[in-house]
Amino acid sequence: MIIGSGLGGLVSALILAKEGLKVCVLEKNNQYGGNLQTFSRDKLIFDTGVHYLGGLSKGQNLHQFFSYLEIMNDLELHKMDVDGYDKITFGDDEIEYPHAQGYENFVHQLSKYFPNEKENLENYCEEIQRVCNQFPRYNVVGKDHYNEEILHLNTKRFIESITSNTKLQSVLLGSNFLYAGDSENIPFHVHALTVNSYMQSAYKCVKGGSQISKLLIRKLREYGAEVYKHAEVSEFIFNEKNALIAVKTKAGKEYAAKQFISNIEIRSLITLIGEQRLKKSFLNRVLSWEPVSSCFSVYLVLKPQSIPNFNHNIYHYSSENLVWNAYRYDKNSWPETYMLSSTPSTSHPEFAESLTAISYMDFAEVKAWQKTVNTVVEEHERGEQYEKFKQEKAEKMIDALEKKIPNLRQSIKKVYTSSPLSYRDYIGSFEGNMYGYIKSSENPLKTMVSPRTKINNLFLTGQSVNMHGILGCTIGAFNTCAEILGKELVDERLTQMINK
Repeated sequence: MIIGSGLGGLVSALILAKEGLKVCVLEKNNQYGGNLQTFSRDKLIFDTGVHYLGGLSKGQNLHQFFSYLEIMNDLELHKMDVDGYDKITFGDDEIEYPHAQGYENFVHQLSKYFPNEKENLENYCEEIQRVCNQFPRYNVVGKDHYNEEILHLNTKRFIESITSNTKLQSVLLGSNFLYAGDSENIPFHVHALTVNSYMQSAYKCVKGGSQISKLLIRKLREYGAEVYKHAEVSEFIFNEKNALIAVKTKAGKEYAAKQFISNIEIRSLITLIGEQRLKKSFLNRVLSWEPVSSCFSVYLVLKPQSIPNFNHNIYHYSSENLVWNAYRYDKNSWPETYMLSSTPSTSHPEFAESLTAISYMDFAEVKAWQKTVNTVVEEHERGEQYEKFKQEKAEKMIDALEKKIPNLRQSIKKVYTSSPLSYRDYIGSFEGNMYGYIKSSENPLKTMVSPRTKINNLFLTGQSVNMHGILGCTIGAFNTCAEILGKELVDERLTQMINK
């Protein structure tokens, strides 16, 4: 029984179904997939969470995991600009500093702007790879434990040891929106694991990230799994020996199982288990975790053939030093940083049909409406003040974007937005956080939890367990299933697939 159909839950379900286990997935929402969900406006598709993917070229790790899951060949992908899939920009500086695909190319493209830093850039790429290779399952099979020395490496200290050029430091950290912007305290492995995949190869999902969840669901059904949406688990049923024997949904339906995997927010899970069943030390540790920042997204539907398409993401900062902790912002000067991406028009691909801009937002800014819920399943208006709040934020974002794209305003047909409340209600994350909980190089083990819980037949998967992102959640799911099926069996299956 898998509770929650985020990527970690779906991958876990498929691994187990492929091994002949009887599998059932319960999802509370109208759409499967957690952060893979998309939504449609004006006949255009917008991503909520997955804007691009890395490590998907032949022989690379996500390609191998997705091949094992039998979805790789059906994915519709579009390769991003090889010489700059991400471009980092600062204030009024007109230069767009590229992050390129391929380690040599990465060094080559940045050396044009930093000719004296070539060797330092080579060292940076080598170190990124060294750190990633230390992680269990990063190379699909192999290592099965963490190297604690690596876990304590600090991003700020590491980047400063690579180069003393402050501009280059900011450029290398420019895509830190991918792990929520705290480059000062975060462990270096979080930076390395996040950026390395894209340096290997960077792709966009044609028609949005939800095609990944759709393909996984299709495969699950082929293997005989049962998958239900609108099935929110509201109660755990235990026997007298404290073993979990069934779950009950809000609609009152009971589902019995021998083993359970939770792919829901860890705080929601604690409520379902009941605090009295858990160790005080575990409870205190989890409840002391601080959520990663949330975000506010602006989705712009454009007039036909008005803005040229760009095949890269832009990470913009109003000043260079913001990269160290961009999520700490001043409300009055928001947005001081944003990520911008573009979707090509189907009929005129040289033009963009839509733009998505995302910036950090604290949950505190929407706290006034925290008691409201608004999803497809449970529709409620949040009120006029909320709509006004969102409109004001959208206007500020468009003002900021116009500095980058002059006359943008007159090219906009429609504006849509989502706030931390949208992320909380649709994804189920605590206070709408983007990637689970803040990790610290001072105490990296504090936010790491084993996929095994103290309840013998209950396991964990998903972004709250160790690593977020498409690759993080996929690797996490294989590790969770290794606890159930045995590491040897999972390794054997993956080895057979690699050697095919």
